[in-house]
Amino acid sequence: MAQPRLPLNALRAFEAAARLSSMSAAAAELGVTHGAISRHVRSLEADLGVPLLKRLSKSVEPTAQGGQLASTLREAFSRMQQGVAALAPLPLTLSCSATISMHWLIPRLGEFKRANPDVEVRLNLNYGEVDFLRDEISLAIRSSMFKAPQEVTIRPLLRERIGPVCHPEFAARAGLQRLEDLVSARLLGTATRRNAWREWMEACGWEADLLVPQEVYDHFYLQNQAAACGLGVAIAPEILVEGEIRRGHLVAPFGFVDGPHELNLWISPHLRHRSDVQRLADWIERSMRV
Repeated sequence: MAQPRLPLNALRAFEAAARLSSMSAAAAELGVTHGAISRHVRSLEADLGVPLLKRLSKSVEPTAQGGQLASTLREAFSRMQQGVAALAPLPLTLSCSATISMHWLIPRLGEFKRANPDVEVRLNLNYGEVDFLRDEISLAIRSSMFKAPQEVTIRPLLRERIGPVCHPEFAARAGLQRLEDLVSARLLGTATRRNAWREWMEACGWEADLLVPQEVYDHFYLQNQAAACGLGVAIAPEILVEGEIRRGHLVAPFGFVDGPHELNLWISPHLRHRSDVQRLADWIERSMRV
């Protein structure tokens, strides 16, 4: 006996409305009208003979039976996306912070491209949570401050070493010879890691509240640039400033110590076996440990 055809459009419309708690949001995501979503859901309810959504004043929510169906559909659609992505792969997309991209990745990426001319690499500049399917991400470099999604492959890269950095002339003017000299220096911080100075002080065995930045920048690269321009002392991971130190734009008067965080490489679960993904992952792991 032939199986009845599944109403895929109606199932997709219902899943989106249940997940987003809104028919309008589901319509926007799927590129159709609010009325089309409503008709699909009503048709599905009529076919199944059970209510699937509770219509509230400004939202919708699944009924008990609707919730079960929505959960099953969410998993099914995810597996469909994984299967399509594996057979018809998009170019590799590597996600990392703008600072890692500017100061570590891009200066080295030519080496990978020369060895792998057939691999196209796109960059996604981000540093937080990752939805590998939705954002079409292949790999992501992330701090251990963030929790990896389920089933992702995690490769440890390195333990972050952190320390104060500043322009050489600033260090001379401020007389930065002992850790205590930082108390009277102008300190810089970043909104993306507000506890950086505290973490460094704890790693050094100092009182955690002794040093507080007077100026906070939105991103690491802005903070580091301000330090390179002589505006104060920044706290930064060594890997993000080693190039500027090598060029003489920054100095690390007290060196670097092991901080509380690690850098990890996350690999998309549905792309982990692709040859180009493995080549890029292996290269990142080797290069970051040099």
